[in-house]
Amino acid sequence: MGKRAWISLPIIIVLLAGIAATVILGNTKIDATNVKDAKRIAAYAEPAVVQVYNYAVINWDFSAVEAFQYYAATEQEYNYLGAINEYFVATEGRSYVGGRGSGAIISSNGYIVTNAHVVDATRKNDDELIMAGLESTASEIADIYSLDPSLVYAYLVYTLNFTSIQRVQKVVLPSGEVYDSDTKAFGAPIGEGKDVAVIKIDANNLPTLQLGNSDAVELQDDIWVIGYPGAAELRELSEDSQIVSTIAAGQVSAKDKKSEQGSPLIQINAAALPGNSGGPVVDRNGKIIGLLTAGPTEQLNFAVPSSTVQEFVAQSGAKNAPGPVDTLYREGLEFFWAGYYEEALDRFQKVEQLYDKHPKIKQLISESREKMGQNKTYWPKYKTYFYIYDGVAAVIIIFLIIFAFVLKPKQRPQTPEVPESPPEKGTE
Repeated sequence: MGKRAWISLPIIIVLLAGIAATVILGNTKIDATNVKDAKRIAAYAEPAVVQVYNYAVINWDFSAVEAFQYYAATEQEYNYLGAINEYFVATEGRSYVGGRGSGAIISSNGYIVTNAHVVDATRKNDDELIMAGLESTASEIADIYSLDPSLVYAYLVYTLNFTSIQRVQKVVLPSGEVYDSDTKAFGAPIGEGKDVAVIKIDANNLPTLQLGNSDAVELQDDIWVIGYPGAAELRELSEDSQIVSTIAAGQVSAKDKKSEQGSPLIQINAAALPGNSGGPVVDRNGKIIGLLTAGPTEQLNFAVPSSTVQEFVAQSGAKNAPGPVDTLYREGLEFFWAGYYEEALDRFQKVEQLYDKHPKIKQLISESREKMGQNKTYWPKYKTYFYIYDGVAAVIIIFLIIFAFVLKPKQRPQTPEVPESPPEKGTE
């Protein structure tokens, strides 16, 4: 091996090692496999799960109650009318029909899927609402004062005069923002048909969840139910706590159930309470495979499959696709969990620029900054420099190969040997 080769080979080896290093570093994978499924699902899904309020406020003129009490013929009549009067003084003459449930945002411009029975109250006509208002008020008064509900109902019918009805349909986002909403597609309450509705709020750049394939669900697949159980209102929770959703884990118990009307249902064993209705049931990938609907017990529940939900999404004109906030947010989470806090902070700040009400983003930005001292170097962001190095190194390697092994060194021309001159002949 010539002198050129001995000089060139070490340089070529160093350059090749550098190229190999750039390939390895440039293709570094984000490893966040240490994050548990439940944590990942909650982080992905909770920003897109909302509370849906749908109710009618019935206003009554109850001025006759006190007058009738004054002329009560019996003590029982006096006591019943007194309880009714006290109740309406406290409620300012109002009754409420309806309630609240949960839902999931499926498009960044404000389309939300929920149960039809969650948004059914405001679709009733005035007569239906008045009747429902009398029944619910009678039941509530009877519970509060330990009275016979049928007698309370009779006194209400006899003494109250209806004045007006106000219909309310609102959505509360995890950020605490409150929006009016409109119903864009409606099935039928459970027991009457497909329990799905699509509603819309006027907002943009919202976090979303994607609809999965419920037909691919298998028995005992892990699922998670996310929503706002009504039991939370019975506890002494702070106002902030009331806008924090809950997540319950479970499995698919049966996939071929049907309602009495023949609508398909998925049976699950995850715990759920009133208020969870309409909330998403998500799979391991964080996609919606159903919407929770009514069940006979907390541990035996049913979900309307996403294949049915898709029908109503199509009717509404909604486009179920990830928005820019979703992409940046999920990228940021993966970087954060893997220890690349600089890249995570960059994504989270971009999310904040697009949607500063995102419920998780300020906390994540703060935590990313706090952990910056532990930041790992994310080499793929230097790919452009790696490509430049690889190109220059390749040119140098080619040159050295040609220089060492192809080109032959020029040989100096050899000077022919001149024979020694014979001694000069002298003269004698």
